[in-house]
Amino acid sequence: MIVNLVVRPVAVGCALVLAVSGCSRSSRTVPPAGSTYTLMQMNLCLSGLAGCYGKAAYPAVVEEAVARIRDAHPDAVTFNESCRADVARIARRTGYHLRFTSVIYGGERLRCVRPGGRGLFGDAVLTEAAVERTDSRDFEAQAGPERRRWLCVTTRVEVDVCTAHLNTRSRIEVAGNDAQCVELAALLARRASARAVTFGGDVNRRHSCAPDGMWTRTDMSAAQAAGLQHVYGSGALRSPSAEVVTATHSDHDVLLVRAQLTSASERGELLRRHAVEAERAHRPLALGREVAPEHDRRDRDDGVDHRRGDTEARGEVG
Repeated sequence: MIVNLVVRPVAVGCALVLAVSGCSRSSRTVPPAGSTYTLMQMNLCLSGLAGCYGKAAYPAVVEEAVARIRDAHPDAVTFNESCRADVARIARRTGYHLRFTSVIYGGERLRCVRPGGRGLFGDAVLTEAAVERTDSRDFEAQAGPERRRWLCVTTRVEVDVCTAHLNTRSRIEVAGNDAQCVELAALLARRASARAVTFGGDVNRRHSCAPDGMWTRTDMSAAQAAGLQHVYGSGALRSPSAEVVTATHSDHDVLLVRAQLTSASERGELLRRHAVEAERAHRPLALGREVAPEHDRRDRDDGVDHRRGDTEARGEVG
């Protein structure tokens, strides 16, 4: 699918943004049963340092991301290889709430270059629904110069949205990728035991990291880096369908997944069944392995809501 990249006029205020972002949906607290929940996953290659950055043709990569979001109107967008100021700009122009987490590279936070002034390098989640909680943490297993981490947000529509960018499958990093995959499965299983969960991310592998009970859709049909971007969903999100959208200015195409969100009562029954099965099994629901308890913490520096120009960080340690 080819999208016209002509930038539409910037709208100011919720009433004007409605035409391009459907911001009225963000005010709902419980979505109607059977409604479609859409997640868009993008890897934008924005650091200015990676070999793929020439293709990004900055700022064309940012304009393309805005156009893709306006065209699909997803409920949530997950970003890897992003820059804080760039995703803040995307959030403002599309009317989404933003949460961002920076990553450590070579022992320090990495600033995006060519041009500079775009903030730190990291991962992000955009949601139409307001964010109630943000959690972010490094994986225990690490390999290579970049410390990989996950980011999850809890939204007012009772859906958690998570992202992560795992180590590659190179000789130096493959052990880190395998271990991070196991950690990610455990994280998602824990969260899925309490609420509906969806994940989008570049996991740098074709084998799924989803725990038992969660479905997987990938960008296997992509023309670029096929099969490395994944979207997972818990049982509260049913009948998923995937679409790969061509990206001109990144080395990864866009993965768009739609699923049917069950009613609140159905989600409650699913969670009760999940808890009973876990108790009967007497084991964690994550690849059959023992895992350490999750000690989530809010990302004090990066929990910023840019939907209406709010620049106050919202994070106490949780």
